[in-house]
Amino acid sequence: MSYQVLARKYRPQRFSEVIGQDHVTRTLKNALEQERLAHGYIFSGHRGIGKTTIARILAMALNCRGIDGKGEKPVTEPCGECASCTEIRAGNSVDVIEIDAATNRGIDEIRELREGARYRPARDRYKIYILDEAHQITDAAFNALLKTLEEPPSHIVFMMATTQPEDIPQTIRSRCQHFSFHAVKFEQILAQLRDLAGRENIAADEDALALLAEAGDGSVRDALSILDQAIASSEGTLTAETVRQLVGAAPSGTVEQVMRAVSESDTRTVLQLVDRLMTEGHSPVHFAREVVRFLRNALMAKVAGADSELLQVSSDERARAAGIAELFSEEDLTRHLQIMLRTHGDLGYKQEQRFHLELGLVKMAHAQRLLPLEQLLSGALPVGAPAAGPTALRPAAGQTSPAPAPPIRRAPEPPRSISPFAADSARKGPFGKPEMSADAPGPRAVPQSSPSDSSTAPTPFGQGSTSGSEAVIMGSAAPAAMPQTTPQPPRPAIAQAEPVLAEGKAEVVPGAAPAQPQLSPEDLGAAISSAVEAAGHPMAASLLSGGRWFFEGSQPAVQLSASDFTVKMTLGAEPLKVANAAASQTLGRPAKLKISGGGEVDGAPNGKPARKTGASTSRVAEDPIVQKMQEVFGAEIRTVIDYQNKK
Repeated sequence: MSYQVLARKYRPQRFSEVIGQDHVTRTLKNALEQERLAHGYIFSGHRGIGKTTIARILAMALNCRGIDGKGEKPVTEPCGECASCTEIRAGNSVDVIEIDAATNRGIDEIRELREGARYRPARDRYKIYILDEAHQITDAAFNALLKTLEEPPSHIVFMMATTQPEDIPQTIRSRCQHFSFHAVKFEQILAQLRDLAGRENIAADEDALALLAEAGDGSVRDALSILDQAIASSEGTLTAETVRQLVGAAPSGTVEQVMRAVSESDTRTVLQLVDRLMTEGHSPVHFAREVVRFLRNALMAKVAGADSELLQVSSDERARAAGIAELFSEEDLTRHLQIMLRTHGDLGYKQEQRFHLELGLVKMAHAQRLLPLEQLLSGALPVGAPAAGPTALRPAAGQTSPAPAPPIRRAPEPPRSISPFAADSARKGPFGKPEMSADAPGPRAVPQSSPSDSSTAPTPFGQGSTSGSEAVIMGSAAPAAMPQTTPQPPRPAIAQAEPVLAEGKAEVVPGAAPAQPQLSPEDLGAAISSAVEAAGHPMAASLLSGGRWFFEGSQPAVQLSASDFTVKMTLGAEPLKVANAAASQTLGRPAKLKISGGGEVDGAPNGKPARKTGASTSRVAEDPIVQKMQEVFGAEIRTVIDYQNKK
């Protein structure tokens, strides 16, 4: 057969003819000029980018004798005319052995190679072994080659070409110089195709050459193979439509139409376009790959601009990608690219490929209606969206926005200066259960009060008040027709205004200094004991009624005659919770009961029980910061760790 394909006909024969691998050719030429030659090389990288070609050029440069045949050392560029260069180019040189490692991968073949490496070359300077697809060699065969590769004879050079260098053992890689080849850029492939089309006298459109360069995907050999096929199928002029039919690409602008329909959430148009493509015989896998590439280009255009070098496409494709990028945000493009990547991966092993492609495109259309999480959390709506609440979705094209839901009545939050545990206790009744009202089916935030004393009744935590049968429902299941009330502002802090209690009523005096409660400690103790007993804890109520009640700062306290162990066993979590709730309700403000055991002690200053001298708890309780925390926040000392006495 006299015809030779373009990939072989125009294979580079000199380092200067190789495109896209300047970092490799420059290093090898400098090594040849300086005579710093290695005995082993590994060339790795993408398919069809010149690994084996450069290995052959290097072999010619090592054995080149020059045009006159009198060269005595390697040259930086082979002449291509001497006997050595001619035989190596034809593939019939005795001293340059090219082995297909995918076929000769066993230990027996490597033993034969090692045996032949002992003999000197028949004519040339070096005996060169070129192992193509070297990663196919077995581990046992690599181990057999290891010693020869580590200390080879001076006349031996090994060159290994592979697309998967990670499969070559590290012991082999450490004994060779590794060159990583790069994928050839789009512009370089396009220029090469344009030059070869001129040499072959082929009239080709610029869009057709751009499609060929893009289909090559960084491989010059792939682009030349498709060019050969396109020349054979064309009739005088190579057009873009001819190339599209050869590579199985969708018609021009179809992917752009699909993405415009996705931007409008128009699933009907998306499915119609897919149906037309499938009817014309297009492959779902190829179309999904086209969508993935287009989304990637649109994302690059959105991030870096339409003129960025990140876009390895023609000018028309740049314009399409830039136009689609204007319709989506960066987050939307990222989300769509992820959906299509997953869809493209599923199509490789799924049975019904069309269904999975349609499902992926419909997912993209529905994903357009999602709002960013930050926007949901902030409660902001997109520009032009109806005010239907922070969780409203963007309406699809052709759909009307749903009517806004009625606002849900929620109880106002307590002031931040009040402990949430105390607020929860005060919200509940004196028996640790929510207050119930005949007018409202759910728990109330505040107790019911008659209209006559609504002006003097205390309002816990500034949560607002109710009048008549109004009820504030805690939660989100409030009736839509519930009367709404405006919550009152929070109660001022203790340092600015302190409630003055008299006969169970509270009066807020702005700017007044903190005053001691007017309710006697004994009456408070009796009320708390009664509440605890009514809640079903008679032993705890009996223990509390026998204690000595007093006020420690603004908080109620009781000194019990029982030991600390007995107090902890009798006053569990539930009785203590009921006692705190009763104290808060009786005083009309958040209160936390302080309970101590060990019996009454006479001579306590200011009505306070004396602390045990020298105890760690006593030292902590006398600390000014701790006392301030107890006074302001109602804190209590539960555990004290004395590191001075701890061994």
